[in-house]
Amino acid sequence: MNIYVETNFVLELTFEQEQCASCEQILQLCETEQAKLIIPAYSLAEPHEKLTRQARSRRELQQSLDAELRQLLRTASYANRIESIQDIASLMVQSNEEERNRFIQYRKRLLKIGEIAALTSEILIEAAACETTYALTPQDALVYASVIDHLRRYQPQKACFLNRNSKDFDNPDIVDELNRYNCRMIPRFDRGYSFLQSQLSSKNKE
Repeated sequence: MNIYVETNFVLELTFEQEQCASCEQILQLCETEQAKLIIPAYSLAEPHEKLTRQARSRRELQQSLDAELRQLLRTASYANRIESIQDIASLMVQSNEEERNRFIQYRKRLLKIGEIAALTSEILIEAAACETTYALTPQDALVYASVIDHLRRYQPQKACFLNRNSKDFDNPDIVDELNRYNCRMIPRFDRGYSFLQSQLSSKNKE
């Protein structure tokens, strides 16, 4: 089975968010060759931009917080209450490095076992059309165009498109188009993992 994922799959793992355990289990299924993971190239580039932007925002916040703390330390009655706030400032800096390292490690695993859907001129043209046809953001349009292009070219017997939040691709026409290529859209990664388990269980019983 082909498993198509989008940018949030990578972000879920990188930031250890609510559905990261399911994403890790899906990744392990693909590492043991029980399923095939297909990732749009854009979905490996976009998280890097988000990490850079978020790190810059945290550094600016940390610098602002440090300046305020220095002022508060001049007030004797506040001095013994500052330590926990300083810990928060340190955490913001430390979290940037930890998240970057997790991204690098997960990217390495994804590149090893996943098939990367290249961002071609044809997909860029398709994405521009998807923005209008399906009212998608430019980012989501690039992901969706990559998925549809791969489905059209390889026509898998069974596939699913997993995403973090159905509102991003919440369009009956998108669901219908995916279905025409034997691809089921599943709006949560934990539901996606449950679906994969049921499919693998059925296959083993055959």
